[in-house]
Amino acid sequence: MTTRTFRITVRGVFDGLGDGQRAELLARAAEHDVLRAAFTPEGHLSYDLAARSAFTFRFLDSGEAEEDILTATERAEASTRAWLTERGYGYKNLRSSAEDLSEAPLGKRRRRALTRPSS
Repeated sequence: MTTRTFRITVRGVFDGLGDGQRAELLARAAEHDVLRAAFTPEGHLSYDLAARSAFTFRFLDSGEAEEDILTATERAEASTRAWLTERGYGYKNLRSSAEDLSEAPLGKRRRRALTRPSS
């Protein structure tokens, strides 16, 4: 059986942040900048609190069967809730999307490489 790689995105909105919490997030904004965003097993948080109160966590997970993506999504949502709750950050409107990379369309370079005759 082959291993499938999943990219899970969990989005939400910070809710009811106190002045101290907002200052803490703003102080760490550079490490959570969207330009540094990556899909990681532990989850990567990105936000631009100066612009709006939305945030995104990006997770990388894997499984062997197509239905494992549902379990991976549940784990990502649970990790997001735990991270926010541990720090006392209020949140609302959590929603997730997941992609099985084995089902993702191939990019132009990859398609070209597959159609090239091997030497």
